[in-house]
Amino acid sequence: MSSRTGSPDIVKLSGVEPTQTIWINRVPEFKAVKNRIRLDVHVAMTELPGATPVSAPGEFGWRVMADPDGGEFCAFVRREVGPYRMYELVVDALDAKTLASWWAQVLGGATEVSEEGWHAIEGASGVPFESIVFAPVPEGKTGKNRVHWDVEVDFVGAVAELESLGARVLRRPDSDVEWTVMADPEGNEFCVFVTV
Repeated sequence: MSSRTGSPDIVKLSGVEPTQTIWINRVPEFKAVKNRIRLDVHVAMTELPGATPVSAPGEFGWRVMADPDGGEFCAFVRREVGPYRMYELVVDALDAKTLASWWAQVLGGATEVSEEGWHAIEGASGVPFESIVFAPVPEGKTGKNRVHWDVEVDFVGAVAELESLGARVLRRPDSDVEWTVMADPEGNEFCVFVTV
């Protein structure tokens, strides 16, 4: 289900559970490089309205696609697709193992799995994906990510705790935002919402 918010530049996509929410925000910057963070989705077919194929059919066990804004995502064709189509969140990383371990510690309750150099965390509490996958890449982050995730915490000292684990504060709450913008050890932005 999608709905407009009070702003014409923000769309909210809601799943069945409150954690299954994706916000799409218009940004002034054009896409300049490959997204380091992208979604994997379940689909019934790879012909998706408005999406452009990036990979050739059969090149992978999935189809790399681009949304109308050029953002990459991977479409996994399934025989049956339920109402909730989000599958995985994929994060490019210089050190995939270390970043997966860091996020497993931050999110808690997650199981780390590895396969052919790729590392993932599964079963983290409140995560709306089957897994968060960390894909090894040779290049570092060069600009602001166009995709990021939000973390809800239930205690005031959480931001300081995240800093002690290696996160950096990029922006503290102010008159414009009620949340803290942070970056993980490889510079990937995420927002922290304190819900006390």
